[in-house]
Amino acid sequence: MKYSASTPEEYIAQIPNERKEVMQKLRSVLLNNQPKGFVEGISFGMIGYYVPHSIYPSGYHCTPELPLPFMNIASQKNSINIYHSGIYADKNLYEWFVSEYQKYSKRKLDMGKSCIRFKKNDEIPFDLIGELCKKMTVEEWINLYEKNIKK
Repeated sequence: MKYSASTPEEYIAQIPNERKEVMQKLRSVLLNNQPKGFVEGISFGMIGYYVPHSIYPSGYHCTPELPLPFMNIASQKNSINIYHSGIYADKNLYEWFVSEYQKYSKRKLDMGKSCIRFKKNDEIPFDLIGELCKKMTVEEWINLYEKNIKK
C-alpha cells in the first residue's frame, strides 16, 4: 500500500487504525536503538532510516540524489514489514537474526532477502528488533555498502 506522506507522523496518521499503535511502538523501538548518524524520514514511500548526504555525500548508487537507505518500516496490505539492508548485505547478521528469531516467536519467520513480514500485530518481537538496530553502525553500513556495490 502506498501512502503520500512527507513525515513519519503523516504516514502513521494514514494507516488503518488497528495498526497505528503497533507502528508507533515499532517506530519508537527503531528511534531508541538506532546508532548515531542514521536519520529518520520518508524513504521509498515508507518510514525510513538512512545515512544523510552530510555523512555520505554519494547517496544511493541507483539514485544519488537520495540518501543511502538502511532500514524501512511499512504498513502493507497484509502485514507490517521491516526492510533491513544490513541483513541482505551481511550473511553473519542474517544468520544471527534467523537463529535469534526462534527465541522470540513461535511463528515461522516470514522473510525475503531484506524484508521481514509480520501478519499478526501482537507477535512482533520488539526486543529482537531493537537488538537488530544496534548491530550495525553508520560507518559499518557504509563500508559494507561500498564493498558490495563495487564488486
